[in-house]
Amino acid sequence: MTGRRWAGPSAEADRQAERLVQDTGLPLALARILAARGVTAAEAAGFLEPQLRDLLPDPRSLKDMEVAAARFLAAVKAGQRIAIFADYDVDGGASAALLITWLRALGRAATLYIPDRIDEGYGPNVPAMQALAAAHDLIVCVDCGTLSHEPVAAAQGADVVILDHHLGGETLPPAVAVVNPNRQDETGALSHLCAASVVFLMLVEVNRRMREEGARGPDLMALLDLVALATVADVAPLVGVNRAFVRQGLKVLARRERIGLRMLADIARMDQAPTPYHLGFLLGPRINAGGRIGAADLGARLLATEDAAEAKALAARLDALNTERREIEARVRDAALAQAEARGLDAPLVWAAGEGWHPGVVGIVAARLKEATNRPAIVIGLAGDEGKGSGRSVAGVDLGAAVHRVAAEGLLLRGGGHPMAAGLTVARDRIEAAMARLGELLARQGAGAQGPGTLRIDGLIMPGAVGVELAEALEQAGPFGQGAPAPRFALPSVEIGHGRRMGETHLRLSLSDGLSARLEAVAFGAFDGPLGPFLEGMRGRRAHLAGRIEINHWQGRRTVQLRIEDAAET
Repeated sequence: MTGRRWAGPSAEADRQAERLVQDTGLPLALARILAARGVTAAEAAGFLEPQLRDLLPDPRSLKDMEVAAARFLAAVKAGQRIAIFADYDVDGGASAALLITWLRALGRAATLYIPDRIDEGYGPNVPAMQALAAAHDLIVCVDCGTLSHEPVAAAQGADVVILDHHLGGETLPPAVAVVNPNRQDETGALSHLCAASVVFLMLVEVNRRMREEGARGPDLMALLDLVALATVADVAPLVGVNRAFVRQGLKVLARRERIGLRMLADIARMDQAPTPYHLGFLLGPRINAGGRIGAADLGARLLATEDAAEAKALAARLDALNTERREIEARVRDAALAQAEARGLDAPLVWAAGEGWHPGVVGIVAARLKEATNRPAIVIGLAGDEGKGSGRSVAGVDLGAAVHRVAAEGLLLRGGGHPMAAGLTVARDRIEAAMARLGELLARQGAGAQGPGTLRIDGLIMPGAVGVELAEALEQAGPFGQGAPAPRFALPSVEIGHGRRMGETHLRLSLSDGLSARLEAVAFGAFDGPLGPFLEGMRGRRAHLAGRIEINHWQGRRTVQLRIEDAAET
């Protein structure tokens, strides 16, 4: 119904899964997931219980890390004035909160500065850096700064340390240290880290140096809730150490010790143990809302505060801003989709630009266009002589590198990012030329040539085999997210029972194998496309279904359900 091909595991993957079952005794459904990830029998136990001590890289493997840690620790020991310049998204806010929380544990404070998205734009700017340098000895730029040559040079009188993960250029700004796994002279082995992970690794190195000097550093394990939040919200791939960061961070978050996240979870009505879904779709968007359409520092302040009254007020404000953000997003999304359709959705790059489109939602709308077309997408908000845009890409197409190149060629005023996401500023009269050039570069990478999207299926299963025990076994292969999709199964020829709408776009169904086994199912957003009408009209008939098996928490009960993602006629 969604126009995607269903592709199951290869015969070789099936054989590997069977071999895993024989060697480990794991359920076949779980063995299929491990086989798809390339996990061997010898690696299975370590994969299912990832330990940070086994996966944490040596911080000193990153260039400039030792210099950055030494300068930061020297500032702490000397009582120097420290400023933190952070990006306005979740990754930037979490990175800032990591440093603020660590410093507070030692009785130290830092000045937090987050630029206004509209007035100042992304990253360090000359006036802000000059003002911070006049009043501080050290400026730590987190989740930004790698391309900020002029602003860093303008910070006269203060040292600058950059902890970032965005794609670097051929030259680096004149900072004391630039720690970034995506510097061009890095190996790329840690390119999957978000900025908060880079900050965490610096604190690991700082704590190590403190131990060598006979001192005890703050508890770093208690900070992993921030690292997990940033990793998921910034859509970093859940591979390698990122899996351990998120797995351990969710355990920390479940303790509800960070007052800001506890207040936000309550206002978002989280009534179960946190999962990556909650980080990415409940907490993350609310924290982002401040940087998108409100005060830029609201999210970071919420994550760093220890004051219950302040946390409650900030959480309420962010929740209200998130509701407002959704309304603005809906208006821009409809206009952008109509414009993109008029331009044609078969090009290597899908793009739209509109007068007054809020820069805080263009990234989300670009993601919606990307999902709808299976192509890289850019959405630009116009104001005056310039447009500020954001883009999202598809797997295998490096949008950040293409944007960086077009900026270097002079068609963009500014631009950069990473493979899956990018930001740019472009002169109004050069938009058409810049988008055409981007389209050329993306076409060379294969954008637009993929054809219909593919829905990856991990195996077949019948309703009678789906239970809470199976769902719990599958969860052991998590956490699931970017780069590590949750397992998806096809249920062949199941009978559609009663169904009822939930709100305007969702549908809840009862499924049966036609004998005695029954299974509850839900299709979120089904009526945004053809899936909802199809399922609603199939009552009492059979269809092939594809979706994810999950545990549903409701009024203290745990039941299993199928989250339907696609359907096909029998």
